[in-house]
Amino acid sequence: MTETNITVSERAARRIGEILKSEGDGAMLRISVEGGGCSGFQYKFDIERAKAEDDLVIARDTAVVLVDPASVPFLSGSEVDFVDDLIGASFRVVNPNATASCGCGTSFSI
Repeated sequence: MTETNITVSERAARRIGEILKSEGDGAMLRISVEGGGCSGFQYKFDIERAKAEDDLVIARDTAVVLVDPASVPFLSGSEVDFVDDLIGASFRVVNPNATASCGCGTSFSI
């Protein structure tokens, strides 16, 4: 797969590593983009044990993130971050391709 510029922040890598450790050996986090949500597309986060041959693999510290080829163009240039603030703790995708997003930050449009 071609090189891309999807990154994982240090905070996100630390939290992903904690989650994957609790899931046992071989666990990886899959981030994908699906149609739906209030803005047209939404991010989906799943724990996976198997990597597809054409998955993009992003590794940082103990975090392993998979992105399927169909989602890569939507996430190109994005940074996956983890925020813990008054409204709660969550992963946030800072996506330069998104022209609009919903208030909860889980859906976007391009």
